[in-house]
Amino acid sequence: MTAPGTTPAPPASPAPGAAPLPALALLPAPAAGWEVAADVVVVGSGVAGLTVALRCAAAGQRTVIVTKARLTDGSTRWAQGGIAAALGEGDTPEQHRADTHTAGAGLCDDAAVTALVTEGPGAVRRLIAEGARFDTTDDGSIALTREGGHHRRRIAHAGGDATGAEISRALLAAVRAAGIETIENALALDLLKDAEGHAAGVTLHVMGEGRHDGVGAVRAPAVVLATGGMGQIFSATTNPPVSTGDGVAIALRAGAEVSDLEFVQFHPTVLYLGPGAEGQQPLISEAVRGEGAHLVDADGVRFMTGQHELGELAPRDIVAKGIMRRMRERGTDHMYLDGRHFGAAMWERRFPTILAACRAHGIDPVTGTIPVAPAAHYASGGVRTDLHGRTTVPGLYACGETACTGVHGANRLASNSLLEGLVFAERIAAHIASAPRTPATSPTGPRPAGTAPSVRLLPPEARTAIQRIMTEGAGVLRDHAGLTAAARALDELAGGPAEADRKPAEPGADTWETANLHLVARVLVTAALRRTETRGCHWREDHPGRDDQNWRHHLVLALRPGGDGARDPYIRPDQSELSFRGETP
Repeated sequence: MTAPGTTPAPPASPAPGAAPLPALALLPAPAAGWEVAADVVVVGSGVAGLTVALRCAAAGQRTVIVTKARLTDGSTRWAQGGIAAALGEGDTPEQHRADTHTAGAGLCDDAAVTALVTEGPGAVRRLIAEGARFDTTDDGSIALTREGGHHRRRIAHAGGDATGAEISRALLAAVRAAGIETIENALALDLLKDAEGHAAGVTLHVMGEGRHDGVGAVRAPAVVLATGGMGQIFSATTNPPVSTGDGVAIALRAGAEVSDLEFVQFHPTVLYLGPGAEGQQPLISEAVRGEGAHLVDADGVRFMTGQHELGELAPRDIVAKGIMRRMRERGTDHMYLDGRHFGAAMWERRFPTILAACRAHGIDPVTGTIPVAPAAHYASGGVRTDLHGRTTVPGLYACGETACTGVHGANRLASNSLLEGLVFAERIAAHIASAPRTPATSPTGPRPAGTAPSVRLLPPEARTAIQRIMTEGAGVLRDHAGLTAAARALDELAGGPAEADRKPAEPGADTWETANLHLVARVLVTAALRRTETRGCHWREDHPGRDDQNWRHHLVLALRPGGDGARDPYIRPDQSELSFRGETP
């Protein structure tokens, strides 16, 4: 364990002269029929991916952006609340740092948090210089609000509750102005490696008509995974349909380490659309509570009062648990958010997106309460990186929700995600620019170096089965029996007796996505079974207490060689990143 305030060692990379790390498993796909060469390939078009691309291009790197759907279809444009930074009078990075550590429940890496909060204000100002327009007060200063876990008003917002859409608009305009090459409707499949085990690009499949079509490859010595989250492994989520954990799955199949996958944040206030609702659900931003809305039960009782010093603005894991407890007490499947005292003018000015979403579902928050329930929202874990975004595979970087930088610990502080994407994207770009230039290599074949088995594909309908298994066994409330049942059900989906005689699923976007969902779900369940405590947003009903003596460390996972790896994850506790407290657990 490192001492407080020190920077942990970067993730281990293969020693010079060591055998290359082969891919552990690959998605079955046709050979690449076309190819593009670049210095950097960025997979993803949210705040993290676009920022990396802009900074790399500005440094003279030939950069290509690959995105699964349209450039605007990622999670960034759905972000409502805003972006957190110490921009207000009296606020300081140190106060922001303290709130981040508190929310992270003892697992935040202090060096990563310090980088976030000290570099954050400058990153936001550079975003404004890029063209982003934030809401302002009458004197022209940035308007700031509060969200859960923050002791100060430090959340900058745009369009009332359309912050992500404005950030996405500004960054996309800058990307187009810079002439950066983009490949849309392209699902990244697997990492390419050279003979030394260094990242050498990605294979991808372009769907539909365009300059490219079918399976191809982008060859580049620097690969940045910024594919967003994995919320679609659950039945109900705030994540868009493209959030299927692709970046984490690609990294796992390439031999990279992942960390903290068990810490999935369930947003406490998602619009409740009924017991059968599935897929992406409308988010009711925490900023609504930050502006004074109340959580109440059917009798109008404010049940969060007295449960935490911040009440309804406690960190999200605490509020989600409070809602779930009240639901169990009352025998119901939702609670309510009451913002009727705002009045129509405030709803229309401050929360126009939320107001429209509620009214589209027959709910008017001006005159009535909003039914809400927790739903999968944000992955605090992901591909393990150091402070420069480097993974344990040389040349492979990860950023944004795909990465585990150590900033979020066991529970993300509200509105730190957009800031993390900005800050660590700039760090990645700076590291790539400072590294010796390696020209894009000639192809040695369309697949990653080394021999690797192909993943057994599941039929597209298995996606719904995975989501229901995860919701039932690894959702907000977890225990050994439920997690064990989930692990068994996931294994049976992939290779149970009933599957042996099944006609193999055909390679295609839907089966590749389903394979990614299955792999990420299985590794997440493995970690959740191993962590026998309740910490942050990982809630074990059979282990209700936080256990610092045994569990104040990260769980680092990788896949074992052999088979498709999905059923045989390797897991180890890692104490090297612990710098929040100075003594060995």
